[in-house]
Amino acid sequence: MRELLDKLCRDRRLSREEWRQLLAHRHSLDRQALFDRAAAERRAWFGDRVYVRGLIECSNICKNNCLYCGIRRDNRRVPRYRLDRDTILACCEKGYGWGFRTFVLQGGEDPGLTPEWVAETVAAIKARWPDCAITLSLGEFDRAVYQLWFDAGADRYLLRHETADAAHYGRLHPPELTLAHRLDCLRALKDIGYQVGAGMMVGSPGQSADTLAEDFCFLQDFRPHMVGLGPFIPQKDTPLAGEPAGTLEDTLILLALVRLTLPKVLLPATTALGTIHPQGRELGILAGANVVMPNLSPPDTRDKYTLYDNKLSTGAEAAEHLAGLKQRLAAIGCTVAVARGDAPQ
Repeated sequence: MRELLDKLCRDRRLSREEWRQLLAHRHSLDRQALFDRAAAERRAWFGDRVYVRGLIECSNICKNNCLYCGIRRDNRRVPRYRLDRDTILACCEKGYGWGFRTFVLQGGEDPGLTPEWVAETVAAIKARWPDCAITLSLGEFDRAVYQLWFDAGADRYLLRHETADAAHYGRLHPPELTLAHRLDCLRALKDIGYQVGAGMMVGSPGQSADTLAEDFCFLQDFRPHMVGLGPFIPQKDTPLAGEPAGTLEDTLILLALVRLTLPKVLLPATTALGTIHPQGRELGILAGANVVMPNLSPPDTRDKYTLYDNKLSTGAEAAEHLAGLKQRLAAIGCTVAVARGDAPQ
């Protein structure tokens, strides 16, 4: 495995079979040596700066029925909400005062968030805070919609591919959602000019060394600017409620391998990682991550955005506690960067 890691660090890519071998034997790797190599790559491009993004969960209404997701259409137990524009702008105003220079508007595929409404909201944010970046994470749309939002001022788009294996994708999604269409959306976003984020769930039902090899082959070829990677955590009101969660160990190993494959990538230590371990965020950064996304949403909506069970939204996960987050990052030798934090070219 050492030879494969050396080749990855040298060439930034492996063959599909080499990826399969490496991933099948990932638990035999010297994890500390792996994490040290990944952290060294992070420092080479970003120093010890960690970028913070203010996350605004603007709607938990979704027309889709993904089998793993707590805000899926058929979940009748979740109280639904949709933020109005004034509330979103108020969240941005608070966040700007606290030092956030990127706002992430995330939501389900809510028909009530029309393309025109989103474009007007993006334009309003950019008009008030032109030095900030706007990331959207609103799902799959036609290219013309993505172009509309880009023209309105959106800078980045996060659309996790979830898995690059078509059969595995079908196990996690309803038949009307396909991997081919998801990848078409990602290519359109990149072609338009967005900084694009892909990514996958670690430990999702049916994941294997073979499906992960497909993921890494996709990532090394597509070369996204961001990779959102966190553990699968089951949600009690979904068809996959009884499945085991992804592990801390696997998530950290895959974070490190992503950093070695894409040294300049923006790589979050996700809320899901912080949910499965009290120091999950810090451990993720020590394994190569360089982004955290505290929650800027109104406090009374945070527990309704139930993508998975026990999702953190308080403490260091809450934007109000940015000072506490700075202290926790300082303890591992990192600083919070008050900047847009674009991906290096």
